[in-house]
Amino acid sequence: MELIDLLMNVDEHLTEWIAAYGIVVYGILFAIIFAETGLVVMPFLPGDSLLFAAGALAAAGSLDIKVLIPLLIVAGILGDAVNYAFGRQFAHLFLEDHPEQMTGLKRWVKREHLQRAHDFFVKHGGKAVVLARFVPIVRTFVPFIAGGAHMPYRQFAIYNFTGAILWVVICAGAGFLFGNIPVVKENFELVVLGIIFVSILPLLIEGFKAWRSGSATN
Repeated sequence: MELIDLLMNVDEHLTEWIAAYGIVVYGILFAIIFAETGLVVMPFLPGDSLLFAAGALAAAGSLDIKVLIPLLIVAGILGDAVNYAFGRQFAHLFLEDHPEQMTGLKRWVKREHLQRAHDFFVKHGGKAVVLARFVPIVRTFVPFIAGGAHMPYRQFAIYNFTGAILWVVICAGAGFLFGNIPVVKENFELVVLGIIFVSILPLLIEGFKAWRSGSATN
């Protein structure tokens, strides 16, 4: 329930954090974005909605957009880089059958999420590192899978930088431009739901296609 409340009312919580912690809130935002992109056990943290809310508060003068965007781009880049490094070492333990190893982490990392990210990566190749930035849950696992697939780091780094810049600029920029429009402020929960729906729409479409192809073969 607390997680759902955070996701749905991220603007209110962010306002409270700014009032309580002041400039330290930049560090909190950095940590959340880094953890959501860098740690496979943290896919549930807010990403798109947090960036949108942060951009909206920057437009209201509570945060500095000139600090916010570069800081969170760095957080996203470092997060994916760390996730890639972990993936090179451990991804095979999750995708293959190793019941005696990593049992503790396997309780937190759902294999179906990893498999979905693996399929996404196989379908889109290197571009998946960029595209996954805009898909919740998948964006946490694709760098891990890319590391496990031994994607050349130089190639990964290019996609990582590109994806982080696009993700933060688009999401935080949208909040900066539109977040303080009265109808958006008054219906922020609906806006968050819209952001989540648009983000997971590619997964829903792929799932529907897989269901239709499965039904056709039967």
